[in-house]
Amino acid sequence: MGSDTPETVADIVAAHRAGAMTPAQTIARSYQRIRAHNDPAVFISLRDEGDALKEAEALTSKDAAALPLFGVPVAVKDNIDAQGLATTAACPAFSYLPAQDSTAVAKLRAAGAIVIGKTNLDQFATGLVGARSPYGIPKNPVRSDLVPGGSSSGSAVAVAAGLVPLALGTDTAGSGRVPAMLNNIVGLKPSL
Repeated sequence: MGSDTPETVADIVAAHRAGAMTPAQTIARSYQRIRAHNDPAVFISLRDEGDALKEAEALTSKDAAALPLFGVPVAVKDNIDAQGLATTAACPAFSYLPAQDSTAVAKLRAAGAIVIGKTNLDQFATGLVGARSPYGIPKNPVRSDLVPGGSSSGSAVAVAAGLVPLALGTDTAGSGRVPAMLNNIVGLKPSL
């Protein structure tokens, strides 16, 4: 990751608005980084890259440029529904294709974000180490000998590894904050 490459959400949005980078270039960069990172345990499913690029290319109007997450790639923990991608909660037998986005994902899309995939987790979001998934254990990019933390392991690793600048997780008793801490990033659990 070069120092001239926008990395934060604010940097990415500013680059898109200034025309220094297009949303499609940013989405393509995320997919390139996912391939280069080469950790199949981070994502349970990835959206078709061509479909994500088409969505990014459609964000060309001045109205789109005003969106707060204009062309920002995001990942979604695989216990949160995102239309077009199966929800498994890290349990293949539980898998279903949601008819619509969850409220959180719908709000992200309405803000201009582009969902690129569903991230791994401790099965049914029950665990704090990130090592309870039939889809493997995401590698902690800070130190590979450490667990990634859970249950939002894939979401934390995706952000910490620079694959996406933003990811949704869930957090009842630390499932978002623990993996964030173990991956040297910020995990936010908003109040009700």
